[in-house]
Amino acid sequence: MNRIDEIRPGVAMIIFDPRGRVLLQRRADVGLWGIPSGHVEPGETVVNAAVREVLEETGLRTRVKRLIGVYSDPQSQVFKYTNGRVVHFVTVCFEMAIVGGTLHSNSGESLDVRFYPVDALPDDILPMHPRWLEDALAKSGAPFVR
Repeated sequence: MNRIDEIRPGVAMIIFDPRGRVLLQRRADVGLWGIPSGHVEPGETVVNAAVREVLEETGLRTRVKRLIGVYSDPQSQVFKYTNGRVVHFVTVCFEMAIVGGTLHSNSGESLDVRFYPVDALPDDILPMHPRWLEDALAKSGAPFVR
């Protein structure tokens, strides 16, 4: 395995609109589309991090609807940034419900945010995100641990 600079706790938030489309953001750091996601800050719960990250990146106020899974497999969770930094994420993925706000690119982290039909995702999507969406759509009674 290549050098890993750090391991970070992360959150990913899958949000569906009333038509069943999934919210994606074009990330400023890598230019790719993906599920809204981010880091857990020191002293913060994963739930608080999920709610905060969605608001910061999309302008939407949300609440956790359910836990989809926990993802830590280095095959999918080690990410190399364009600056060369390599991070192994342990990501807690939630389905979120929208409770308010207005959708817009709300920070320097998002170049664009929009809803996509789940069967017509953009080609330039982060490689691990379709798996998270697949698990969310499976509607399993128990969370996935991968």
